[in-house]
Amino acid sequence: MKKKLQKLKKAIEISYDMNTTAMREMKPGITEREVFGKVQGIALSKGSGVSFPIIFSVNGQILHNHLHENIMKTGEIAVLDSGAETVLGYASDITRTIPVKGKFTVKQKNIYNIVLDAQLKAIEMMKPGVLFKEVHLVAAKIIAEGLAKLGIMKGNIDEAVDKGAHALFFPHGLGHMMGLDVHDMENLGENYIGYNKKIKRSKQFGLAYLRLGRELEPGFVVTVEPGCYFIPALIDQWKKENKHSKFINYKKLEEYRDFGGIRIEDDVLVTETGHRILGKPIPKTVEEVEAECAKK
Repeated sequence: MKKKLQKLKKAIEISYDMNTTAMREMKPGITEREVFGKVQGIALSKGSGVSFPIIFSVNGQILHNHLHENIMKTGEIAVLDSGAETVLGYASDITRTIPVKGKFTVKQKNIYNIVLDAQLKAIEMMKPGVLFKEVHLVAAKIIAEGLAKLGIMKGNIDEAVDKGAHALFFPHGLGHMMGLDVHDMENLGENYIGYNKKIKRSKQFGLAYLRLGRELEPGFVVTVEPGCYFIPALIDQWKKENKHSKFINYKKLEEYRDFGGIRIEDDVLVTETGHRILGKPIPKTVEEVEAECAKK
């Protein structure tokens, strides 16, 4: 186990260089491809390449966006979801959200810190015996509470999360198993790996995409990656259907229509008594990310 963890840490060390390079290279007027190319080059030069196709875009609200042709502008933020693969095939999977000009706006800071609070609380909860589905739901509640403070959501937050209203903003699962593959063992079937007779997969929008719902066990390596997105097409669809209007302030939501998205992700080991974030800490708080961006 110790040797396997060392190999995973090596992959995350490469991810550290990939993410900090992106932060230092970001600036208005260049294409996403220029940063994407340098990030991928690091994975190729220090390992056997990327562990999955890199997601890097100022359109972070598109969850699996592999287009890299946008010219980045002042005031935008870009989501970088990337991972490295070691020569022996061990994977990393890290996401950071980076301001193009190196500084977050007040509005961006507000949403970023909501996502960060959700991620930190989710990681804090991780230990053997805890249902990862419950960790996901706590993260969802924190995101919903944060959006309610901004006037975007409303009403009883527990009820809103129970009914899935938060999934307009957080429409994916909190994380997945990771190891020799970036989605370790899931090719055997997500429902066999992530669920069991005790915990069944939900059919609710958003929660249905949680790949891992079962109890955590020592030795599990799991990604923790909450996000908050403002997806115009989905907003329009839900608004037209008057969906969850009891919990969503669609008028206030229009102010965030062009916001994009934010996601923050780390790779976490479940230990015998708790958890440990693997690898050298990659800049994650607003202040840390802005400080790294300033190192141009």
